[in-house]
Amino acid sequence: MNLTDFKILTFDCYGTLIDWETGMVNALAPLTARAKQPLTRDRILEAHARHESAQQRWTPARRYSELLAIVYKRLAEEWGVAASWEEALAYGRSIKDWPAFADTAGALQYLKKYYKLAILSNVDNASFALSNVRLQVEFDAVFTAEDIGSYKPASRNFDYMLEKLGGMGIAPGEVLHTAESLFHDHEPATAAGLATCWIHRRHAEGGFGATMKPATEPKVDFRFTSMAELAKAHQEALRG
Repeated sequence: MNLTDFKILTFDCYGTLIDWETGMVNALAPLTARAKQPLTRDRILEAHARHESAQQRWTPARRYSELLAIVYKRLAEEWGVAASWEEALAYGRSIKDWPAFADTAGALQYLKKYYKLAILSNVDNASFALSNVRLQVEFDAVFTAEDIGSYKPASRNFDYMLEKLGGMGIAPGEVLHTAESLFHDHEPATAAGLATCWIHRRHAEGGFGATMKPATEPKVDFRFTSMAELAKAHQEALRG
């Protein structure tokens, strides 16, 4: 299998292209600053992952920005901090402030020359539009949880994407699904029969951060620690 074998790269956005962990920690600072217990970065992210994943199971049709407000409320309760609903709503609106990784825009602009690019994300359309400004590339397709009515790792998100890509003339064997999260992306993408590329952003920290631990560690076809590494590997593949 070679990186040049594919027609389209389908991307998770948050955690892969957008540094959602930094965005979350920064936006949660008004809450965590009032907590009486010590909260490390990883403890904050792991608690967020638990509540976010549970809320996505219970309310799969809720828009992501609204779902994050509920996550904020659950975190406040867990940490014993009084928090207003307006604070919770402000956290949901913070997606627009989450930064892109420094290498994302340049790598996407390079890859756009050789592939179609698509997004498959657990986000709502309005929030993604704000993040897309930071990504500085026009995607050929954007599939959101709001479009589909469920959140990854639900298999129907991948089924929906593949059906729509099929309408664009793209077969499953021409898709390389590219993501950080083993839980949200690599497990279900592998189950759907897709080739996968792991952008292991957390390679230096270890653990799973803002994502849940997968039930099993799925096989991945390509592994890089950044989007810049992926772009460089593609250049090398072209030289053959």
